[in-house]
Amino acid sequence: MATVIRTTQRKRGFFGTLMWWLFLAFNALMAVWVFLAIRMAGEQYSSSSDAAYQAGTAIGGTLATGAIIVMWLVGSAILGLIVALTRGKEVTTEKVVD
Repeated sequence: MATVIRTTQRKRGFFGTLMWWLFLAFNALMAVWVFLAIRMAGEQYSSSSDAAYQAGTAIGGTLATGAIIVMWLVGSAILGLIVALTRGKEVTTEKVVD
């Protein structure tokens, strides 16, 4: 008796694939940007012995890093929604196994 195996998957078009890679590149860029912002703020903080300069560096670094993270979340949500909406049509393949 033959058995039919059905496999369903989604195939992205050109625009959907482009959005997927843009989403991945955006997230990678933002992760690197957050890492570099934290590292640069740490280097500036440790390079000075002035208490006011260190306080200003800590506050500025925190605000900048927070702004970057907010941009990351908003951009990721928008691109993620576009990626979810461009996931393509369902393609069903059937295979008969004896």
